[in-house]
Amino acid sequence: MDRPAERTIDPKPLMGDRRNRLRRSKDQAPRQSQDQQARKLQALLDLGRIIGLDLQIDNMLYRIAQKTAQVMEADRCSVFLHDAKTDELWSKVALGIEGKVIRIPSQGGIAGYCFRSGQPLNLKDAYEDPRFNREVDASTGYRTRSLLCLPLVTRSQQILGVIQVLNKREGVFTEEDQSFLKTFANQAAVFLEMAQLQTARIEALEESREELRRLNRAKGKALDHLSHELRTPLSIIQGNLRLLKRKIEKFPELGLKGGLFEPLDKNLNRLMEIQQETDKIIRSSHEFEKGFILGELDRLLVKLEEELDLSPEIRYHSAGLKDWIRSSASARPLPFERIFLYPFIEEIMKQVRERSRHRKLTFDLTGDQETHLPMEPLVLKEALENLLKNAVENTPDQGCIEVRLEKKEDRLELKVRDFGIGISAENQRYLFDGLFHTQDTELYASKKPYDFNAGGKGLGLRQTRLYSRRFGFELSVESRRCSFIPKDMDLCPGDISLCPHCNSVDDCLNSGGSTFCLSFPVSGGKAFDTAGIA
Repeated sequence: MDRPAERTIDPKPLMGDRRNRLRRSKDQAPRQSQDQQARKLQALLDLGRIIGLDLQIDNMLYRIAQKTAQVMEADRCSVFLHDAKTDELWSKVALGIEGKVIRIPSQGGIAGYCFRSGQPLNLKDAYEDPRFNREVDASTGYRTRSLLCLPLVTRSQQILGVIQVLNKREGVFTEEDQSFLKTFANQAAVFLEMAQLQTARIEALEESREELRRLNRAKGKALDHLSHELRTPLSIIQGNLRLLKRKIEKFPELGLKGGLFEPLDKNLNRLMEIQQETDKIIRSSHEFEKGFILGELDRLLVKLEEELDLSPEIRYHSAGLKDWIRSSASARPLPFERIFLYPFIEEIMKQVRERSRHRKLTFDLTGDQETHLPMEPLVLKEALENLLKNAVENTPDQGCIEVRLEKKEDRLELKVRDFGIGISAENQRYLFDGLFHTQDTELYASKKPYDFNAGGKGLGLRQTRLYSRRFGFELSVESRRCSFIPKDMDLCPGDISLCPHCNSVDDCLNSGGSTFCLSFPVSGGKAFDTAGIA
Protein backbone atom coordinates (compact mmCIF):
# COMPACT_ATOMS: atom_id res chain seq x y z
CA MET A 1 0.00 0.00 0.00
CA ASP A 2 1.45 3.27 -1.05
CA ARG A 3 2.11 5.89 1.59
CA PRO A 4 0.58 9.31 1.04
CA ALA A 5 3.11 11.85 -0.06
CA GLU A 6 4.45 13.91 2.78
CA ARG A 7 3.54 17.61 2.51
CA THR A 8 6.49 19.88 2.85
CA ILE A 9 6.11 23.37 4.33
CA ASP A 10 8.07 26.13 2.81
CA PRO A 11 9.68 28.08 5.70
CA LYS A 12 10.14 31.26 3.69
CA PRO A 13 6.50 32.55 4.03
CA LEU A 14 6.57 31.88 7.78
CA MET A 15 9.77 33.81 8.19
CA GLY A 16 8.22 36.62 6.18
CA ASP A 17 5.13 36.77 8.42
CA ARG A 18 7.28 36.87 11.53
CA ARG A 19 9.42 39.64 10.09
CA ASN A 20 6.26 41.61 9.17
CA ARG A 21 4.87 41.29 12.68
CA LEU A 22 8.16 42.40 14.20
CA ARG A 23 8.30 45.31 11.78
CA ARG A 24 4.76 46.36 12.64
CA SER A 25 5.52 46.04 16.32
CA LYS A 26 8.60 48.24 15.92
CA ASP A 27 6.59 50.76 13.94
CA GLN A 28 3.84 50.85 16.55
CA ALA A 29 6.17 51.26 19.52
CA PRO A 30 7.15 54.87 18.73
CA ARG A 31 3.54 55.70 17.96
CA GLN A 32 2.39 54.24 21.27
CA SER A 33 5.12 56.14 23.10
CA GLN A 34 4.07 59.35 21.38
CA ASP A 35 0.43 58.72 22.29
CA GLN A 36 1.41 58.11 25.90
CA GLN A 37 3.45 61.32 26.03
CA ALA A 38 0.57 63.25 24.52
CA ARG A 39 -1.80 61.86 27.16
CA LYS A 40 0.56 62.88 29.93
CA LEU A 41 1.00 66.38 28.58
CA GLN A 42 -2.75 66.70 28.19
CA ALA A 43 -3.15 65.55 31.79
CA LEU A 44 -0.95 68.45 32.93
CA LEU A 45 -3.12 70.85 30.97
CA ASP A 46 -6.30 69.25 32.31
CA LEU A 47 -5.23 69.48 35.95
CA GLY A 48 -6.19 73.12 36.34
CA ARG A 49 -9.39 72.65 34.37
CA ILE A 50 -10.67 69.64 36.32
CA ILE A 51 -9.98 71.38 39.61
CA GLY A 52 -11.43 74.65 38.35
CA LEU A 53 -12.41 77.13 41.04
CA ASP A 54 -13.42 74.44 43.52
CA LEU A 55 -11.02 74.98 46.41
CA GLN A 56 -12.62 72.39 48.70
CA ILE A 57 -9.78 70.19 49.93
CA ASP A 58 -11.70 66.88 49.78
CA ASN A 59 -12.96 67.44 46.24
CA MET A 60 -9.55 68.55 45.07
CA LEU A 61 -7.78 65.53 46.57
CA TYR A 62 -10.24 63.18 44.91
CA ARG A 63 -9.84 64.77 41.48
CA ILE A 64 -6.06 64.81 41.71
CA ALA A 65 -5.94 61.15 42.79
CA GLN A 66 -8.38 60.09 40.07
CA LYS A 67 -6.46 61.89 37.31
CA THR A 68 -3.09 60.64 38.59
CA ALA A 69 -4.16 56.98 38.63
CA GLN A 70 -5.56 57.36 35.13
CA VAL A 71 -2.55 58.99 33.51
CA MET A 72 0.01 56.84 35.39
CA GLU A 73 -1.90 53.66 34.44
CA ALA A 74 -1.87 52.70 38.10
CA ASP A 75 -4.35 50.61 40.04
CA ARG A 76 -4.63 53.04 42.96
CA CYS A 77 -3.51 56.50 44.06
CA SER A 78 -3.39 58.10 47.48
CA VAL A 79 -2.74 61.76 48.33
CA PHE A 80 -1.57 62.45 51.89
CA LEU A 81 -1.35 65.92 53.45
CA HIS A 82 0.56 66.84 56.58
CA ASP A 83 -1.44 67.84 59.66
CA ALA A 84 0.87 70.13 61.63
CA LYS A 85 -1.33 69.98 64.75
CA THR A 86 -0.99 66.20 65.13
CA ASP A 87 2.18 65.70 63.06
CA GLU A 88 0.38 63.07 60.97
CA LEU A 89 -0.17 62.40 57.30
CA TRP A 90 -3.87 62.13 56.54
CA SER A 91 -6.06 61.48 53.55
CA LYS A 92 -9.72 60.94 52.78
CA VAL A 93 -8.69 59.88 49.28
CA ALA A 94 -7.17 56.48 48.69
CA LEU A 95 -8.78 55.08 45.56
CA GLY A 96 -10.24 51.68 46.34
CA ILE A 97 -11.08 52.38 49.99
CA GLU A 98 -13.24 55.49 49.64
CA GLY A 99 -15.12 56.78 52.64
CA LYS A 100 -12.33 56.11 55.15
CA VAL A 101 -9.98 58.63 56.68
CA ILE A 102 -6.42 57.34 56.82
CA ARG A 103 -3.98 58.77 59.36
CA ILE A 104 -0.40 57.61 59.65
CA PRO A 105 2.59 58.96 61.63
CA SER A 106 4.64 61.43 59.61
CA GLN A 107 7.81 59.45 60.44
CA GLY A 108 6.58 55.94 59.57
CA GLY A 109 6.20 53.88 56.45
CA ILE A 110 7.01 54.69 52.85
CA ALA A 111 4.92 57.86 52.88
CA GLY A 112 6.53 59.08 56.12
CA TYR A 113 10.04 58.49 54.81
CA CYS A 114 9.24 60.28 51.57
CA PHE A 115 7.73 63.23 53.46
CA ARG A 116 10.61 63.56 55.95
CA SER A 117 13.43 63.09 53.46
CA GLY A 118 11.85 64.86 50.51
CA GLN A 119 13.16 62.06 48.30
CA PRO A 120 11.09 59.92 45.88
CA LEU A 121 10.78 56.16 46.29
CA ASN A 122 10.27 53.82 43.34
CA LEU A 123 9.83 50.19 44.43
CA LYS A 124 9.40 47.26 42.07
CA ASP A 125 8.20 45.09 44.97
CA ALA A 126 7.05 46.97 48.05
CA TYR A 127 7.28 43.86 50.25
CA GLU A 128 11.05 43.75 49.79
CA ASP A 129 11.44 47.17 51.45
CA PRO A 130 11.43 47.03 55.29
CA ARG A 131 9.89 50.51 55.48
CA PHE A 132 6.69 49.29 53.83
CA ASN A 133 3.85 48.73 56.29
CA ARG A 134 2.06 45.50 55.36
CA GLU A 135 -0.70 46.02 57.91
CA VAL A 136 -2.68 48.22 55.51
CA ASP A 137 -2.70 45.44 52.91
CA ALA A 138 -3.62 42.91 55.56
CA SER A 139 -6.59 45.00 56.75
CA THR A 140 -7.91 45.68 53.23
CA GLY A 141 -7.04 42.40 51.51
CA TYR A 142 -5.10 44.28 48.87
CA ARG A 143 -1.64 43.18 47.57
CA THR A 144 0.75 46.01 46.84
CA ARG A 145 3.47 45.22 44.31
CA SER A 146 5.01 48.17 42.49
CA LEU A 147 4.94 51.52 44.28
CA LEU A 148 5.96 55.08 43.40
CA CYS A 149 5.87 57.78 46.08
CA LEU A 150 6.87 61.46 45.70
CA PRO A 151 6.67 64.54 47.95
CA LEU A 152 4.24 67.37 47.13
CA VAL A 153 6.51 70.42 46.96
CA THR A 154 5.23 74.00 46.68
CA ARG A 155 6.90 76.87 44.85
CA SER A 156 8.44 77.96 48.16
CA GLN A 157 9.92 74.45 48.58
CA GLN A 158 7.54 73.59 51.40
CA ILE A 159 6.50 69.92 51.51
CA LEU A 160 2.72 69.68 51.92
CA GLY A 161 2.53 65.89 51.87
CA VAL A 162 3.07 63.01 49.45
CA ILE A 163 1.41 61.42 46.45
CA GLN A 164 1.58 57.65 46.09
CA VAL A 165 0.60 55.38 43.18
CA LEU A 166 0.34 51.60 43.48
CA ASN A 167 0.59 48.70 41.05
CA LYS A 168 1.22 49.79 37.52
CA ARG A 169 -1.07 47.75 35.29
CA GLU A 170 1.74 46.63 32.99
CA GLY A 171 5.25 46.24 34.34
CA VAL A 172 6.70 48.60 36.91
CA PHE A 173 7.06 52.33 37.24
CA THR A 174 9.92 53.67 35.13
CA GLU A 175 12.20 56.66 35.57
CA GLU A 176 10.12 58.37 32.90
CA ASP A 177 7.00 57.74 35.04
CA GLN A 178 8.81 59.15 38.05
CA SER A 179 9.90 62.27 36.16
CA PHE A 180 6.38 62.92 34.91
CA LEU A 181 4.77 62.32 38.33
CA LYS A 182 7.19 64.83 39.85
CA THR A 183 6.05 67.49 37.38
CA PHE A 184 2.40 66.55 37.90
CA ALA A 185 2.77 66.56 41.71
CA ASN A 186 4.44 69.98 41.74
CA GLN A 187 1.57 71.33 39.65
CA ALA A 188 -0.99 69.76 42.00
CA ALA A 189 0.84 71.15 45.05
CA VAL A 190 0.19 74.70 43.83
CA PHE A 191 -3.58 74.08 43.83
CA LEU A 192 -3.45 72.28 47.17
CA GLU A 193 -1.57 75.19 48.73
CA MET A 194 -4.23 77.58 47.44
CA ALA A 195 -6.96 75.34 48.85
CA GLN A 196 -5.27 75.16 52.26
CA LEU A 197 -4.92 78.94 52.39
CA GLN A 198 -8.57 79.30 51.45
CA THR A 199 -9.59 76.79 54.12
CA ALA A 200 -7.49 78.62 56.71
CA ARG A 201 -9.14 81.93 55.78
CA ILE A 202 -12.62 80.42 56.04
CA GLU A 203 -11.82 78.86 59.41
CA ALA A 204 -10.44 82.18 60.66
CA LEU A 205 -13.57 83.98 59.47
CA GLU A 206 -15.80 81.39 61.15
CA GLU A 207 -13.86 81.77 64.39
CA SER A 208 -14.19 85.55 64.15
CA ARG A 209 -17.89 85.26 63.40
CA GLU A 210 -18.45 82.95 66.35
CA GLU A 211 -16.48 85.30 68.57
CA LEU A 212 -18.66 88.19 67.39
CA ARG A 213 -21.77 86.12 68.17
CA ARG A 214 -20.47 85.49 71.69
CA LEU A 215 -19.63 89.16 72.17
CA ASN A 216 -23.05 90.17 70.83
CA ARG A 217 -24.78 87.79 73.24
CA ALA A 218 -22.65 89.11 76.09
CA LYS A 219 -23.43 92.70 75.06
CA GLY A 220 -27.15 91.94 74.97
CA LYS A 221 -27.08 90.34 78.38
CA ALA A 222 -25.02 93.21 79.79
CA LEU A 223 -27.44 95.81 78.41
CA ASP A 224 -30.39 93.82 79.68
CA HIS A 225 -28.80 93.56 83.12
CA LEU A 226 -27.81 97.25 83.22
CA SER A 227 -31.26 98.39 82.10
CA HIS A 228 -32.88 96.32 84.83
CA GLU A 229 -30.39 97.26 87.54
CA LEU A 230 -30.45 101.00 86.77
CA ARG A 231 -34.20 101.32 87.13
CA THR A 232 -34.32 101.03 90.93
CA PRO A 233 -31.34 103.24 91.91
CA LEU A 234 -32.40 105.96 89.46
CA SER A 235 -35.88 105.98 90.94
CA ILE A 236 -34.40 106.20 94.44
CA ILE A 237 -32.11 109.09 93.45
CA GLN A 238 -35.04 110.89 91.83
CA GLY A 239 -37.14 110.48 94.99
CA ASN A 240 -34.31 111.66 97.27
CA LEU A 241 -33.80 114.75 95.12
CA ARG A 242 -37.44 115.68 95.55
CA LEU A 243 -37.19 115.25 99.33
CA LEU A 244 -34.00 117.30 99.41
CA LYS A 245 -35.68 120.13 97.49
CA ARG A 246 -38.56 120.26 99.94
CA LYS A 247 -36.26 120.32 102.95
CA ILE A 248 -34.08 123.09 101.50
CA GLU A 249 -37.16 125.18 100.75
CA LYS A 250 -37.88 125.15 104.50
CA PHE A 251 -34.53 126.82 105.23
CA PRO A 252 -34.34 129.93 103.04
CA GLU A 253 -31.70 131.39 105.37
CA LEU A 254 -29.22 128.94 103.85
CA GLY A 255 -29.34 130.96 100.63
CA LEU A 256 -29.57 127.88 98.41
CA LYS A 257 -31.51 128.49 95.22
CA GLY A 258 -33.52 126.06 93.18
CA GLY A 259 -31.07 126.47 90.31
CA LEU A 260 -28.72 124.19 92.20
CA PHE A 261 -30.87 121.22 91.27
CA GLU A 262 -31.37 122.03 87.59
CA PRO A 263 -28.24 120.25 86.27
CA LEU A 264 -28.95 117.33 88.59
CA ASP A 265 -32.53 117.04 87.32
CA LYS A 266 -31.44 117.39 83.72
CA ASN A 267 -28.78 114.70 83.84
CA LEU A 268 -30.96 112.41 85.94
CA ASN A 269 -33.73 112.72 83.38
CA ARG A 270 -31.24 111.89 80.63
CA LEU A 271 -30.25 108.73 82.49
CA MET A 272 -33.90 107.82 83.00
CA GLU A 273 -34.58 108.28 79.28
CA ILE A 274 -31.60 106.14 78.33
CA GLN A 275 -32.74 103.41 80.71
CA GLN A 276 -36.30 103.44 79.36
CA GLU A 277 -35.27 103.55 75.71
CA THR A 278 -32.68 100.82 76.20
CA ASP A 279 -35.24 98.66 77.95
CA LYS A 280 -37.63 99.23 75.06
CA ILE A 281 -34.98 98.32 72.49
CA ILE A 282 -34.13 95.12 74.35
CA ARG A 283 -37.76 94.04 74.57
CA SER A 284 -38.28 94.74 70.87
CA SER A 285 -35.14 92.78 69.98
CA HIS A 286 -36.32 89.80 72.03
CA GLU A 287 -39.75 89.89 70.38
CA PHE A 288 -38.20 90.14 66.92
CA GLU A 289 -35.84 87.22 67.54
CA LYS A 290 -38.68 85.11 68.91
CA GLY A 291 -40.91 85.86 65.94
CA PHE A 292 -38.09 85.15 63.49
CA ILE A 293 -37.27 81.77 65.07
CA LEU A 294 -40.91 80.74 65.19
CA GLY A 295 -41.43 81.81 61.59
CA GLU A 296 -38.43 79.82 60.39
CA LEU A 297 -39.62 76.75 62.29
CA ASP A 298 -43.08 77.08 60.76
CA ARG A 299 -41.61 77.34 57.24
CA LEU A 300 -39.39 74.32 57.89
CA LEU A 301 -42.36 72.19 58.96
CA VAL A 302 -44.31 73.22 55.86
CA LYS A 303 -41.37 72.28 53.65
CA LEU A 304 -40.99 68.90 55.35
CA GLU A 305 -44.66 68.16 54.77
CA GLU A 306 -44.32 69.09 51.09
CA GLU A 307 -41.20 67.03 50.39
CA LEU A 308 -41.52 64.03 52.71
CA ASP A 309 -44.18 61.40 53.13
CA LEU A 310 -44.84 61.97 56.80
CA SER A 311 -46.72 59.41 58.83
CA PRO A 312 -50.12 60.36 60.36
CA GLU A 313 -48.53 60.44 63.81
CA ILE A 314 -45.82 62.86 62.69
CA ARG A 315 -48.41 65.03 60.92
CA TYR A 316 -50.50 65.14 64.09
CA HIS A 317 -47.58 66.33 66.19
CA SER A 318 -46.51 68.73 63.43
CA ALA A 319 -49.97 70.30 63.38
CA GLY A 320 -49.89 70.66 67.16
CA LEU A 321 -46.48 72.30 67.02
CA LYS A 322 -47.61 74.74 64.33
CA ASP A 323 -50.69 75.63 66.37
CA TRP A 324 -48.45 76.36 69.33
CA ILE A 325 -46.19 78.50 67.12
CA ARG A 326 -49.11 80.51 65.81
CA SER A 327 -50.59 80.99 69.28
CA SER A 328 -47.20 82.10 70.64
CA ALA A 329 -46.58 84.49 67.78
CA SER A 330 -50.03 86.00 68.04
CA ALA A 331 -50.11 86.27 71.81
CA ARG A 332 -49.94 90.04 71.45
CA PRO A 333 -51.96 90.89 68.32
CA LEU A 334 -51.17 94.23 66.75
CA PRO A 335 -54.06 96.48 65.62
CA PHE A 336 -53.25 97.08 61.93
CA GLU A 337 -55.24 99.88 60.34
CA ARG A 338 -55.54 101.44 56.93
CA ILE A 339 -53.54 104.65 57.20
CA PHE A 340 -53.89 107.51 54.70
CA LEU A 341 -50.30 108.59 54.74
CA TYR A 342 -50.44 112.26 53.73
CA PRO A 343 -52.67 113.52 56.59
CA PHE A 344 -50.99 111.06 58.97
CA ILE A 345 -47.54 112.45 58.15
CA GLU A 346 -48.86 116.00 58.15
CA GLU A 347 -50.04 115.62 61.74
CA ILE A 348 -46.73 114.15 62.92
CA MET A 349 -44.79 116.94 61.17
CA LYS A 350 -46.99 119.47 62.95
CA GLN A 351 -46.06 117.95 66.32
CA VAL A 352 -42.35 117.88 65.46
CA ARG A 353 -42.52 121.49 64.26
CA GLU A 354 -44.04 122.44 67.61
CA ARG A 355 -41.30 120.63 69.55
CA SER A 356 -38.63 122.40 67.52
CA ARG A 357 -40.32 125.82 67.45
CA HIS A 358 -37.19 127.40 68.95
CA ARG A 359 -35.40 126.48 65.72
CA LYS A 360 -35.55 128.33 62.36
CA LEU A 361 -36.39 125.43 60.05
CA THR A 362 -38.62 124.87 57.04
CA PHE A 363 -40.70 121.68 56.69
CA ASP A 364 -42.10 120.52 53.36
CA LEU A 365 -44.38 117.58 52.52
CA THR A 366 -45.15 116.37 48.98
CA GLY A 367 -46.88 113.29 47.55
CA ASP A 368 -50.22 111.69 46.66
CA GLN A 369 -52.79 112.61 49.30
CA GLU A 370 -54.83 109.45 48.64
CA THR A 371 -52.02 106.96 49.25
CA HIS A 372 -52.85 104.53 52.03
CA LEU A 373 -51.05 101.75 53.85
CA PRO A 374 -51.99 98.89 56.22
CA MET A 375 -49.81 99.39 59.29
CA GLU A 376 -49.87 99.56 63.06
CA PRO A 377 -50.27 103.34 63.62
CA LEU A 378 -48.08 103.62 66.71
CA VAL A 379 -45.21 101.83 64.96
CA LEU A 380 -45.35 104.10 61.90
CA LYS A 381 -45.74 107.18 64.12
CA GLU A 382 -42.69 106.31 66.22
CA ALA A 383 -40.59 105.43 63.17
CA LEU A 384 -41.41 108.72 61.45
CA GLU A 385 -40.86 110.75 64.63
CA ASN A 386 -37.43 109.14 65.04
CA LEU A 387 -36.42 110.09 61.49
CA LEU A 388 -37.77 113.65 61.75
CA LYS A 389 -36.08 114.22 65.12
CA ASN A 390 -32.81 112.96 63.66
CA ALA A 391 -33.23 115.32 60.69
CA VAL A 392 -33.98 118.33 62.91
CA GLU A 393 -30.95 117.72 65.12
CA ASN A 394 -28.62 117.50 62.10
CA THR A 395 -29.92 120.55 60.19
CA PRO A 396 -28.65 124.07 60.97
CA ASP A 397 -31.09 126.94 61.39
CA GLN A 398 -32.50 128.36 58.14
CA GLY A 399 -32.19 124.84 56.74
CA CYS A 400 -34.89 122.66 55.21
CA ILE A 401 -36.43 119.23 55.90
CA GLU A 402 -38.45 117.50 53.19
CA VAL A 403 -40.80 114.51 53.45
CA ARG A 404 -41.79 112.86 50.18
CA LEU A 405 -44.18 110.05 49.27
CA GLU A 406 -43.08 108.27 46.10
CA LYS A 407 -44.77 105.34 44.37
CA LYS A 408 -42.67 102.73 42.58
CA GLU A 409 -43.88 99.67 40.65
CA ASP A 410 -43.85 97.36 43.64
CA ARG A 411 -42.89 99.69 46.48
CA LEU A 412 -44.07 102.82 48.22
CA GLU A 413 -41.29 104.97 49.62
CA LEU A 414 -41.52 107.48 52.44
CA LYS A 415 -38.38 109.63 52.35
CA VAL A 416 -37.20 112.05 55.03
CA ARG A 417 -34.52 114.31 53.61
CA ASP A 418 -32.51 116.94 55.45
CA PHE A 419 -29.99 119.39 54.05
CA GLY A 420 -27.82 119.20 57.12
CA ILE A 421 -24.27 118.26 57.94
CA GLY A 422 -24.55 114.66 56.65
CA ILE A 423 -23.01 111.46 57.95
CA SER A 424 -19.55 110.17 57.07
CA ALA A 425 -19.25 106.84 55.25
CA GLU A 426 -17.54 105.29 58.29
CA ASN A 427 -20.34 106.30 60.67
CA GLN A 428 -23.06 105.07 58.30
CA ARG A 429 -21.86 101.52 59.00
CA TYR A 430 -22.81 101.81 62.69
CA LEU A 431 -25.75 104.18 62.41
CA PHE A 432 -28.44 101.64 63.34
CA ASP A 433 -26.49 99.83 66.06
CA GLY A 434 -27.81 101.99 68.91
CA LEU A 435 -25.84 103.83 71.60
CA PHE A 436 -23.55 105.15 68.86
CA HIS A 437 -22.50 108.81 68.71
CA THR A 438 -21.05 110.44 65.59
CA GLN A 439 -19.24 113.04 67.71
CA ASP A 440 -17.56 113.32 71.06
CA THR A 441 -20.10 113.42 73.90
CA GLU A 442 -18.60 116.63 75.29
CA LEU A 443 -19.74 118.48 72.16
CA TYR A 444 -23.41 118.00 72.93
CA ALA A 445 -23.69 117.11 76.61
CA SER A 446 -25.56 120.36 77.35
CA LYS A 447 -27.97 120.12 74.40
CA LYS A 448 -31.67 119.31 74.54
CA PRO A 449 -33.74 117.15 72.17
CA TYR A 450 -34.39 118.91 68.82
CA ASP A 451 -31.48 121.28 69.39
CA PHE A 452 -28.99 121.40 66.55
CA ASN A 453 -26.29 118.79 67.01
CA ALA A 454 -28.11 117.46 70.09
CA GLY A 455 -26.27 114.18 69.68
CA GLY A 456 -28.94 111.60 70.27
CA LYS A 457 -28.11 108.19 71.62
CA GLY A 458 -29.00 106.46 68.36
CA LEU A 459 -31.67 104.36 70.04
CA GLY A 460 -34.45 105.86 67.91
CA LEU A 461 -32.77 104.73 64.68
CA ARG A 462 -32.06 101.35 66.23
CA GLN A 463 -35.72 101.01 67.19
CA THR A 464 -36.81 101.94 63.66
CA ARG A 465 -34.50 99.28 62.22
CA LEU A 466 -36.04 96.66 64.52
CA TYR A 467 -39.54 97.76 63.48
CA SER A 468 -38.57 97.43 59.81
CA ARG A 469 -37.49 93.82 60.31
CA ARG A 470 -40.53 92.92 62.34
CA PHE A 471 -43.17 94.57 60.16
CA GLY A 472 -41.70 93.80 56.75
CA PHE A 473 -40.59 97.19 55.45
CA GLU A 474 -37.10 98.34 54.56
CA LEU A 475 -35.03 101.11 56.12
CA SER A 476 -32.12 102.61 54.21
CA VAL A 477 -30.03 105.77 54.26
CA GLU A 478 -28.06 107.81 51.75
CA SER A 479 -25.88 110.58 53.10
CA ARG A 480 -23.18 112.99 52.00
CA ARG A 481 -21.07 114.76 54.59
CA CYS A 482 -20.96 118.54 54.25
CA SER A 483 -18.00 119.40 52.03
CA PHE A 484 -17.04 122.32 54.28
CA ILE A 485 -16.83 120.16 57.45
CA PRO A 486 -15.78 116.71 56.17
CA LYS A 487 -14.60 115.28 59.51
CA ASP A 488 -16.59 114.42 62.64
CA MET A 489 -14.61 116.87 64.74
CA ASP A 490 -15.30 119.72 62.29
CA LEU A 491 -18.05 121.88 63.75
CA CYS A 492 -21.00 123.56 62.07
CA PRO A 493 -22.06 126.86 63.71
CA GLY A 494 -25.69 125.69 63.66
CA ASP A 495 -26.97 128.65 61.64
CA ILE A 496 -26.40 129.11 57.92
CA SER A 497 -26.03 132.87 58.35
CA LEU A 498 -23.08 132.25 60.70
CA CYS A 499 -21.26 129.81 58.42
CA PRO A 500 -17.94 131.23 57.16
CA HIS A 501 -18.13 129.01 54.06
CA CYS A 502 -21.66 129.71 52.81
CA ASN A 503 -22.62 132.98 51.14
CA SER A 504 -26.26 131.92 50.78
CA VAL A 505 -28.76 129.33 51.96
CA ASP A 506 -28.36 127.48 48.65
CA ASP A 507 -24.65 127.02 49.36
CA CYS A 508 -25.55 125.08 52.50
CA LEU A 509 -28.37 123.13 50.86
CA ASN A 510 -25.98 121.93 48.16
CA SER A 511 -23.11 121.05 50.50
CA GLY A 512 -24.46 117.89 52.19
CA GLY A 513 -27.39 116.11 53.78
CA SER A 514 -29.07 112.77 54.44
CA THR A 515 -32.09 110.89 53.13
CA PHE A 516 -33.70 108.16 55.20
CA CYS A 517 -36.15 105.96 53.31
CA LEU A 518 -38.94 103.69 54.60
CA SER A 519 -39.87 101.36 51.75
CA PHE A 520 -43.14 99.38 51.95
CA PRO A 521 -44.18 96.55 49.57
CA VAL A 522 -47.36 97.09 47.58
CA SER A 523 -49.90 94.53 46.37
CA GLY A 524 -50.24 94.03 42.63
CA GLY A 525 -48.26 97.18 41.89
CA LYS A 526 -51.33 99.33 42.69
CA ALA A 527 -52.95 100.18 45.99
CA PHE A 528 -52.24 98.31 49.18
CA ASP A 529 -54.38 95.30 49.90
CA THR A 530 -56.43 96.26 52.94
CA ALA A 531 -58.69 93.23 53.11
CA GLY A 532 -59.34 92.37 56.71
CA ILE A 533 -57.79 95.61 57.92
CA ALA A 534 -59.90 97.77 60.26
